Amino acid sequence: MFFLRLGVTAFGGPAAHIAIMEDELVRRRKWLSREQFLDLLGASNLIPGPSSSELAIHIGYLLAGWPGLLVAGICFILPAALMVCGLAWAYVRFGNLPATSAVLYGVKPLVIAVILQALWGLGKTAVKTPALAGIGLASIAALSFFGLHPLLLLAVAGTFAVVLSEINGRRGRTQVACAAPLLLPPKGSSAAASLATVTAGAAAVVAPFTLGSLFLVFLKLGAIVFGSGYVLLAFLHNDFVAHRGWLTDIQLADAVAVGQVTPGPVFTTATFIGYVLGGVRGAIVATVGIFLPAFLLVAASGPLVPRIRKSRIASAFLDGVNIASLALMAVVTWQLGRASLVDVETAALAVASLIVLLRFRVNSLWLVLGGAVIGLLTHEVHLHLVR
Repeated sequence: MFFLRLGVTAFGGPAAHIAIMEDELVRRRKWLSREQFLDLLGASNLIPGPSSSELAIHIGYLLAGWPGLLVAGICFILPAALMVCGLAWAYVRFGNLPATSAVLYGVKPLVIAVILQALWGLGKTAVKTPALAGIGLASIAALSFFGLHPLLLLAVAGTFAVVLSEINGRRGRTQVACAAPLLLPPKGSSAAASLATVTAGAAAVVAPFTLGSLFLVFLKLGAIVFGSGYVLLAFLHNDFVAHRGWLTDIQLADAVAVGQVTPGPVFTTATFIGYVLGGVRGAIVATVGIFLPAFLLVAASGPLVPRIRKSRIASAFLDGVNIASLALMAVVTWQLGRASLVDVETAALAVASLIVLLRFRVNSLWLVLGGAVIGLLTHEVHLHLVR
C-alpha cells in the first residue's frame, strides 16, 4: 500500500520521491536501515533507467523477494501512468492541458523542504570522515562549475574513494557510511544541454509509425538513459522530433511538462507520447517499453548489492558513488529551489515546512498534499483580488 500511495501523491521528481521513501520506510516504519537504503540508492545510480523507480523496485526486492520487486515497481509506476494517460486524453481532445500552476505553486516549496530534510539526515549518516566530505565538496564543485557528466562523476568519486581506502588500509579499515539520493542534472545542466544542442540541429525525417517501432524506441531509451526526465528530454527530442518527425517541439514540451507536474516517475512522459501517437494501445506499449529495462536491471543487480559490502574495494567504491550521489541531489535541490521559491510567500512556506518536518516529524506525504491545497486557495484569493 505504501508504494501505491506514493505513486498517487509523490510530486516533485526523483529527489522528492527518494526523500519520502527515506522518511517513511527508514525513519518511521524502520523496514530497512539507513545504510541499506543508501546502498540501494547507490546501486540504482549505477544502472540506466528511472532512478526513483529503480529504488522502489530494489526496496521491494529486499523486503519481499521477487514478488516484492514486481509489486513495489508496479504500484509506484501505475498510478502516475494512469494520470498521465488521462491528461493525454484531455490534451488530444481539447488541444491543451488542464491548469496545474496553482497546485504547483503550493507543492514546490514543500517539496524543497522534504528534500532538505532527507539531505540533512542522509548527510549525517554519509559524511563520517574528512576524506568523504572532501569528495562530496569536490563533486559539488565539479557539477556546479565544470558541468561534469553525472555518470563520469560517480565513476571518478568511486575510484577516488577506493584509492583513499587503500592508502588508509594499513591503519585499519575505514568505516564509512554510504549516502546518497540520486538525481540527475537539472534541465540546464551542461550534459543535457550539450546533447540537446547536438540533436536540435538534425533535420526531421518523417518515418512510418508503428506500435512495434514505438516499443523498441522506448525500450532502447529505458536501457541507455541514466537518471531522470531531465536527461531523457534530449534523447526524446532526438528520436521523436529530429530523427523520426513523429512529434513537434511543442508536443514534446507538453509531454515533458505533464511528466513533471504529475506524481510518480518523470519517465511517464513516455505514456503521454504513446497516447498522443497511438491512443490507449500506444500509451501501454510506450509505458511497458521504457520501464521494462528497470525491472530487468534491478532483478539482475539486486542480489549483488549485499555482496558488495563484503568486499573492501567494492564497498569503498560504493561509498564514493553514494557521496557523489548526495552531491548530485544537493546541486539539483539548489536548482529546484531557485525555480520554486519565486516570492516571499513560497520562501516562507518552504522554511515553515522544513521546521515542521524537523521539529514535529509530520508525514511528508500529507505535507505535500497540504501544499496542493494551499496553492489552490492562494490561486482563488488572487483571482478574487483581481476581480
